Amino acid sequence: MTTYAIGDVQGCSMQLKQLVDSINFDPAADRLWFVGDLVNRGSDSLEVLRYIKRLGSAAQIVLGNHDLFLLAVAADIVTLRPKDTIQDVLAAEDRAELMDWLRRQPLHYRERSFFMVHAGLLPQWTIDEAVNLAREVEAVLSSPNYRIVLKALFRGLSPRWDPALGGDERLASITRVLTRLRTCTPAGDLSGFSGPPEQAPAGYLPWFRIPNRKNADATVICGHWAALGLHIESNLLAIDSGCVWGKELTAVRLEDREIFQVAGVRRARP
Repeated sequence: MTTYAIGDVQGCSMQLKQLVDSINFDPAADRLWFVGDLVNRGSDSLEVLRYIKRLGSAAQIVLGNHDLFLLAVAADIVTLRPKDTIQDVLAAEDRAELMDWLRRQPLHYRERSFFMVHAGLLPQWTIDEAVNLAREVEAVLSSPNYRIVLKALFRGLSPRWDPALGGDERLASITRVLTRLRTCTPAGDLSGFSGPPEQAPAGYLPWFRIPNRKNADATVICGHWAALGLHIESNLLAIDSGCVWGKELTAVRLEDREIFQVAGVRRARP
């Protein structure tokens, strides 16, 4: 069995198919891991969701911020913005089936020495703690009460993570870290910065640059940060290489870290 981790697809169905063809993917023998943000900004989010759903156990997914946004729009919690391109999903005849499938996907995945999450981990979280925190949110998101998480995330406050947090604030804080983190302070304050890491605000560092972070014992696989680009370290595979912004869609073969890429096409609106 061969495993490939794939960066943020964001509705770029053509590029995903080209990438899958280039690695000679065999769903009977291989697996594809997706770091989240399957949808939005690209032109064919519906086909991306349908394709990955059809893969069944050959695909492993973690949810990203755009995937959660789609769920929130479908649940009438937020409204579409001019730059969103998920109308095809919302109008699809299988919308309800797709949304039910999507919200049952996890926020994390752990296997062997790998830990996959969409955005990153706070420096004070161990891997075991991150697993348990993610499961708190996943239990609610996959339940009939899933709107609680989405309302807290998109309508609630944005509290700094604190183990003493409870209720909706706790769920929202955990989810923001796992799906939106790029830079933070050593104390765990998040910024909304999305530019190149060398331009990060004073006092903030890329989350994986925080000294003595407690989760450095695993190889974290993540996406979310297109301005960072493909960034490989001994314990980090950051693989959002900006496909939807006209750069590349990336796959990394986990067994030997060989990189496969196809050219992206700018699909986003200004």
